[in-house]
Amino acid sequence: MEKDIYQTIESASEGLFKDKGSKFIAYAFPVETETAVKEILLRIKKDHHSARHHCYAWRIGTETIQHRANDDGEPSSTAGKPILGQLLSFNVTNTLVVVVRYFGGTLLGVSGLINAYKNAAAEALKNAKIICRPIEKKWQLNFTYNELSEVMNLVKQENLTVLSTRFEEKCELVYSVRKNNEQRIAASFGNIYGVKTKSLSV
Repeated sequence: MEKDIYQTIESASEGLFKDKGSKFIAYAFPVETETAVKEILLRIKKDHHSARHHCYAWRIGTETIQHRANDDGEPSSTAGKPILGQLLSFNVTNTLVVVVRYFGGTLLGVSGLINAYKNAAAEALKNAKIICRPIEKKWQLNFTYNELSEVMNLVKQENLTVLSTRFEEKCELVYSVRKNNEQRIAASFGNIYGVKTKSLSV
């Protein structure tokens, strides 16, 4: 796999697993921030307010990947960890999987729970369309109005995504670029007299 590519899911999907009367409904979502995760969790808890557990795991980031797993009252490591294991198994990031459990009256035991949460998460990810996306890097340009046309010509020539602009006497432009091209393009801007380049990516 190319170094400037990551895998994620294209859109939300669902999966279902049943065992001894318990129903495990899994939802997978593409997410890019923890704020988005919190909003989705609130919505699912509202939609499934009578469910006993709302367990989840997520991975966010492209190069430095953060993750979290939550058992939501199930015995330690029987829910969040198996869900996270499936995110790793499918090699996806910027993805949240939530598994909602409706208790069926029969205890499943530790191995039964691990198996149920793992299978429910796997079903949701199997039903998702996994896509490859390029890793994008953000750069800021500072220049004067005199360099504007030359800067914009290069932006157009390289087909860059412009994220924000401020065109006054002192100008600022923020763009995103595919990781493999970032140094070459930053050097091209740096070659324009009067243009200062600065990486905004961590």
